[in-house]
Amino acid sequence: MAVTTLLTGAPDVLARDTVPSNVEPKVILKSGHAVQCGDTLTESTILTHDLNCPGSAPYALELDGADLLLDLGGYTIRRTGPEVPGSFGIVVSHARMIRNGTVQGFGYGIDISFSSTTANLRLHELALLDNGYGVYSESQTNFLITHCRLSGNGRGLSSEFDASTGMFDVRSSIFTDNGTAMVADFHHIDVLDSTFTSNGLVSNCFGGSFRFRTSTIAWNDAVGRMQVDQGGPYTCGEMRFENSLIANNAAFAPADRPVWETNRLAMINTLAVSNGLGLQVTALTVYVDGNTFYDNGGGLTLSDLPAPVPVPLTGIVRGNQFLSNDGDGLRVQPPSTPTVLNNVALGNAGFGIYAPTAFDGDGNVARDNAAGDCVGIVCSPF
Repeated sequence: MAVTTLLTGAPDVLARDTVPSNVEPKVILKSGHAVQCGDTLTESTILTHDLNCPGSAPYALELDGADLLLDLGGYTIRRTGPEVPGSFGIVVSHARMIRNGTVQGFGYGIDISFSSTTANLRLHELALLDNGYGVYSESQTNFLITHCRLSGNGRGLSSEFDASTGMFDVRSSIFTDNGTAMVADFHHIDVLDSTFTSNGLVSNCFGGSFRFRTSTIAWNDAVGRMQVDQGGPYTCGEMRFENSLIANNAAFAPADRPVWETNRLAMINTLAVSNGLGLQVTALTVYVDGNTFYDNGGGLTLSDLPAPVPVPLTGIVRGNQFLSNDGDGLRVQPPSTPTVLNNVALGNAGFGIYAPTAFDGDGNVARDNAAGDCVGIVCSPF
């Protein structure tokens, strides 16, 4: 979908786009013909065979070498025998890259240990299949994840609560059939050109933040779970979508937390179509610009965050289309005060735009909405 990304109001940390280099420094790879389950590798290695490792072992492999690169050579490291809770595939104490192969069936597919000295780790062209956790961090490591496939894991990307920080930078990867694709726990997760299908939950914003760019989120049970913990650590700082497709999901949020709670929602040039329910958001501020909500089980509802002394939601809702949704196209619950301008609401089952306390920025158009076209702002039929 050819659309222009607007970064107005984006925090600096989110606005600095980077492009990962495909030019790798020359590395001498030691042949891995003698590598066995339970080995600790201290130099760059390429596997020459599958490793079938019992889950009862401490780990399949440990990586502990300065600037170490492990190339799986297209082979698979898999757990054999009965499933053992807490089994480890690849434990990273010190390394810079793992690439080109499969890790399957462990409690933790790739684990970055609590004592790891790895500041940055790249995972490239890996299949992480049927693990309890695909990638699990217990440290302060930043991840660059490129051209990977995470499928059938309990959680695709996750981390140890209150023991790790950093960033998951996800590029051109596929997440499918995971219980939860990604958990942001004191992490920022930045997703570019990636696809999420048939997951139970795509994103759990649990003390961190998310950014999705030019990505597809379709046919999942729920798109996001998030909350703001008044005075506590369990707060979603920001949920942000740019130039993305959100389609045919059963719901935007899971039944146990049906409303997105976040300090900031940003949604820019994104298409939300044929999702089973509408999107309900409570936030401090919103930037909703150039999106289309079409044929969803409901439209977009904005309201204040729950608090002993509520702070009215503010922000911009501009240039969006609310078309043929069940319920209202756009509903702004009092006393929220975003500025609403240049939106179009057509053929919704409720009101087109219901915003009695919003600021009217003019240029809004509404017609053929079942309950009425506009409340609180002036709309033109054309």
